[in-house]
Amino acid sequence: MLRWIALVLLVILIGLQLKLWAGSGGMHEVRGLRAAVQKQTGENDRLLQRNQALAADVSDLKHGEQAVEARARAELGLIKPGETFYQVVERPAGSASASAPPTGDGGGH
Repeated sequence: MLRWIALVLLVILIGLQLKLWAGSGGMHEVRGLRAAVQKQTGENDRLLQRNQALAADVSDLKHGEQAVEARARAELGLIKPGETFYQVVERPAGSASASAPPTGDGGGH
């Protein structure tokens, strides 16, 4: 009789272990859910930082003329009355040697 009880308990234990490791809601699914939660937490942190930066920009634009002026200068090319605008255009690296004066070694003497 004791052997039958031990055998039934062993079968129940094996069945529970199978359900725990391979069944629905088992360890495999828990690992997948933990990975998904970790990934979503990272995404939430990234979006939170972006939202904080945007909120700071909005606050600056609402409360300070300097921020509005700086953005207008950078994005729209604002020039105040009395200011002189200078634009410096750098030559590309390849065209600098093409526009150099000749060296004088192609002479006829």
